[in-house]
Amino acid sequence: MTRLPALYLGHGAPPLLDDPVWSGELRAWAARLPRPTAILIVSAHWESAPVSLTAPGAPLVYDFAGFDPKYFAMTYAAPPATALAERITQLMPATEPVHQHTSRGLDHGAWVPLRIMYPDADIPVVQMSLPSQDPARLLALGERLRPLRDEGVLVIGSGFLTHGLPFLRDWSLDAEPPGWSVDFDLWASEALAQGDVDALSAYTSKAPGMPYAHPTVEHYIPLFVTLGASTDTGAAPEQVIDGYWMGLAKRSFQVA
Repeated sequence: MTRLPALYLGHGAPPLLDDPVWSGELRAWAARLPRPTAILIVSAHWESAPVSLTAPGAPLVYDFAGFDPKYFAMTYAAPPATALAERITQLMPATEPVHQHTSRGLDHGAWVPLRIMYPDADIPVVQMSLPSQDPARLLALGERLRPLRDEGVLVIGSGFLTHGLPFLRDWSLDAEPPGWSVDFDLWASEALAQGDVDALSAYTSKAPGMPYAHPTVEHYIPLFVTLGASTDTGAAPEQVIDGYWMGLAKRSFQVA
């Protein structure tokens, strides 16, 4: 079976579904990948410990407000990933127990990009919570998930490389990016190109643009699950998407 890459992608907000540029980039990216047998996605919008998994067949989570009502009617009825959930549980040590949630479905950090990348919703999907904000722990979590890539599973960390929503003044999709967004984005791009996981982990003290780029860190840290799942965490990822959306960096990458 072909080894799949692991991805870190920006998931935007529901209007991403109507953006022909960014949605086209995500669609083309998915088309270049081998077809997954299942998808494991870790979204910025579910921070919960211990490690938790979405319930099979649960309805979507519409964890947003102020958008067109049509987005609240959207569905993404992917097949249950029961076998994958069991496999994840097997991969976790006793120190990292797994909780099978009984009612939580995919949130918009999962179903928005997946509606674009795999619109037929015919691939089993499970979402995993972020159990910590500690880069080292998330890297270790990604490392434990690494074997899934050889089993046809696409591992995705879903966030946004900059996410300073309180500091945005222009909410148009093509807004000029603020300096803090550009500075952080270019710093992260260079650190990724150098495979410098230590610098990426020390972002709170080393990255320019902080704390404006990430007044809260949940949209950045899924990156560490992706990097941990890499076969070589010191290798430079392939940076597939760059640019800005509402002034925020949509830089996204994949690791081999």
